[in-house]
Amino acid sequence: MSLHLVRHGRPLVEPALPAARWELDPAGFDDVWALRESGRLPRHAVWFCSPEPKAVATAQLLTEGEVGVVDDLREHERGAGWVEDFAGTVERAFAEPDRAAYDGWEPLARCRERVGAAVRRIADVHRDEDVVLVGHGTAWTLAVAELTGRPPDLERWRDLAMPDVLVVPDVPEGPGSARVGG
Repeated sequence: MSLHLVRHGRPLVEPALPAARWELDPAGFDDVWALRESGRLPRHAVWFCSPEPKAVATAQLLTEGEVGVVDDLREHERGAGWVEDFAGTVERAFAEPDRAAYDGWEPLARCRERVGAAVRRIADVHRDEDVVLVGHGTAWTLAVAELTGRPPDLERWRDLAMPDVLVVPDVPEGPGSARVGG
């Protein structure tokens, strides 16, 4: 089983709304279709996605097949309001995962537990199949750390494109040493 963690395409940013409600930007559809045609995703797989509109729309552009929506795959919860130094604030969240890095933000430790458990449940049920999960950069960075037993890779987080894909070729049954590619 290979696990493909797809980061959603470029969102239509609406600063007055929480990021969890942002739609996929139609101007970025070509980037999603390019990922679909790139050969970086398995031809035969089971698909799941976050319930956030940008993730659902990305999944719909990537596959003709059915996509299950899993609430626990949603991104690190961040309340409404624009954060000027978003990258710096997220980096602070990674440095202190048990604390909210910004008012209304979920501590990353809680997100890691939620997303990691959801990914493991899916992987356990579909152990003999390739799995594609469509979701979010911070959530996937935390999921990879949880699956591999390594610290979150902030450099890889910074480099993730919209869309992008991380591959965990062999999901271990417990915390372990899975390899991750991109």
